[in-house]
Amino acid sequence: MAYISFQPSDYFNTKLYTGTGSAQSISSVGFQPDWVWVKDRDSANSHNLTDAVRGATKTIFSDATAGEVTDAQRLTSFDSDGFSVGTSTSFNTNTNDYVSWNWIANGQGSSNTDGSITSTVSANTTAGFSIVKYTGTGSNATIGHGLGVAPKMIIAKNLGDARSWGVYHASLGATKGIDLDGTGAAGTASSYWNDTAPTTSVFSTGGGNNTGSAFDFIAYCFAEKKGFSKFGSYSSNNNADGNFIYTGFSPAFVYIKQTNASGESSKMYDNKRLGYNVVANWLEADDSQAEGTGSNQIDILSNGFKLRATNTAINASGGTYIYMCFAESPIVSSNGVPAVAR
Repeated sequence: MAYISFQPSDYFNTKLYTGTGSAQSISSVGFQPDWVWVKDRDSANSHNLTDAVRGATKTIFSDATAGEVTDAQRLTSFDSDGFSVGTSTSFNTNTNDYVSWNWIANGQGSSNTDGSITSTVSANTTAGFSIVKYTGTGSNATIGHGLGVAPKMIIAKNLGDARSWGVYHASLGATKGIDLDGTGAAGTASSYWNDTAPTTSVFSTGGGNNTGSAFDFIAYCFAEKKGFSKFGSYSSNNNADGNFIYTGFSPAFVYIKQTNASGESSKMYDNKRLGYNVVANWLEADDSQAEGTGSNQIDILSNGFKLRATNTAINASGGTYIYMCFAESPIVSSNGVPAVAR
């Protein structure tokens, strides 16, 4: 079995920082990020998502339907070893703690004509991640994603209108979608993905407001890379000694969303905010609330994660969940060095 030949932190990294109230640069990310997701851990400020294709001062919010905003005091630049922020309270309240999740794509991107709609694509085929900007037509269409393999997950947002996010996940299939900003179960509608699975070159939209109406859109596309990323599903049993989910690496980031029932927020964990098991710090992609703490959630292991909570957000009796994971360490990399359990 082949494994990745790079360090996972070369392509994804979590960086924690403390706000100062004055413009500052956040360094030691390890690379110049092309997608930065920032959340104030101490206050009920929205999640802020910024990427190099749209430009540093343009932000969208995972917990809201609002369209794109331009603000020169949020994220101000993508830097060689991180990024810079202005005085916005969402990024830089004095003494507040922040988490940033950082991915590398391929800069501002270039034109892609693989689909029926020409897109601007910033693709990193090594890490299986691309940022895609396109203008919908309101009709069924295809859009080039630049990955060379079919994406396992796509997160799309209407930039010009107050519409929910559309999420494709291979475990749900192309006939269904979820809203990143909502707590609903997976819905069945051809308006999401035109009931058509992504191919090695394009993904499809059905002309709906979430993914294809006549507005500008941004889509974050993820292909699975053995030893670096994993996109799957699991069933749960509501037991504190819960299921183990194999990923093939020690996770650095875990996103979990229930799909068979409504009412529960997604959960997001990483290996930096607490730094040891049992992981008991979480954020919710669909909620602006401050970081939750103090309740056991998951164990991060050398080859996956294990459920340690009975809460229905991640471990309901008879629950079905999707997840997205990125690696801290593969089990064995190309140099033969094994990962170590935390």
